[in-house]
Amino acid sequence: MTPPPDKKLHVAIITSGGAGMFCGACMHDNTWTKAMMLQGAEATLIPTYTPIRVDEENMTGSPVFLGGINVYLNYRSRIWRALPRFLKHWLDTPWIINLATSFGVSNDAHELGALTVNLLEGEQGAEGVEIEELARFLGETLKPDVICLSNALLSGTIRTIKQHFKGPLFCILQGDDVFLEELGEPYRSRSLELIRSNVQQLDGVLVHSDYYRDFMSAYLDVPVDHFYKVLLGINLDGYDGTPETSVEEPFTIGFFARICKEKGLQNAVEAFKLFHERHPDSRLLVGGFLGKENEAWFKETTAPLDELQDAYRYWGSPASHEEKVDFYKSLSVLSVPTDYQEPKGIFVLEALANGVPVVQPAHGAFPELIEQTAGGLLVPPGDTLALVEAWERLYQDKDYRKQLAQQGYERVRQCFNSELMATESLQFFRDRLAAGTPAENPR
Repeated sequence: MTPPPDKKLHVAIITSGGAGMFCGACMHDNTWTKAMMLQGAEATLIPTYTPIRVDEENMTGSPVFLGGINVYLNYRSRIWRALPRFLKHWLDTPWIINLATSFGVSNDAHELGALTVNLLEGEQGAEGVEIEELARFLGETLKPDVICLSNALLSGTIRTIKQHFKGPLFCILQGDDVFLEELGEPYRSRSLELIRSNVQQLDGVLVHSDYYRDFMSAYLDVPVDHFYKVLLGINLDGYDGTPETSVEEPFTIGFFARICKEKGLQNAVEAFKLFHERHPDSRLLVGGFLGKENEAWFKETTAPLDELQDAYRYWGSPASHEEKVDFYKSLSVLSVPTDYQEPKGIFVLEALANGVPVVQPAHGAFPELIEQTAGGLLVPPGDTLALVEAWERLYQDKDYRKQLAQQGYERVRQCFNSELMATESLQFFRDRLAAGTPAENPR
């Protein structure tokens, strides 16, 4: 049932920290939480594993649950697992976890297979006490109206949460398959088996694109009518780039995403080498978080650009929202030619919000975003020459470049702002509470 008229709707979002890196899912959850609060709801963002790292106001309002250090030690040691909780709780202190991750604690999926299975086994694995603590906090202390997990890798908590919380429980999927597909066997198959079982207990699964709804329905063996598409939005505060800025010279191509193979930096580098031969006045700027596990790959991938001197620059990972905006404002076009099929594409919205058109592969969520924003071009995935030719078109035709930039700039503000994201998702939650049972997906 819905909350009384005099009570704010309370939504709890359980997110996963990114081990010290800027994580797209964390940033989405943080923006979503703040936007719902600004819409008059009560929203609590609950971190798990590690504290989250974001480039705007951090909205997490609770301790870190399932703290990464304790989770690892519980998994590795029966003796540690048997210790009273009060003797271990201090290791969940955010600054201690941050200190540990600062020494390069890897979140590489290949190294985390067994630990992932352990977490997905829920109370039957080594983390039963940790999961029980989270569930009791939710059901007995926080008492929200709705709970939403930010990924399916948290689904091992569902059974225990439902023992303490009787309201609707959802999960929003934001790229879970990428992590799972990198797990070695037998961990991948076992993890997928556990997730498929766990998510059957949910009241619904949320996604941001038609592509990801259809893909994950088959991937997780969950009926399509159990999925709900919710709006993706960004907080537009501080995005002061304009379409006029993006047509200034020199022509600058930008790549902005986590530095890893699946995000397709190698594709951007290969295309830029060809493009720069035709247009020596062009530049490539690369930005994004670079983890220690990808440093050698990054150095090898970008080595061919060293001879281009000022034509190539690694911007690094912007330390603040202002620095990120400055990066976008220095671009003529953004391209993140991913190998994997992106389920969201927040960087597309951020670029367009600063008046920067995009060129993206025609897979994943990108075709939907380009159609809805009219702010860029699509090219066949993996086609280097097609990517070069799309850049060429924008290089040669400034008026067309500005037209795409203007269209995207306006439509992101009209249709993909965080206020609208909050309004639509809050209405969805109210409708589900009022219905008491899952309803047909309105989208």
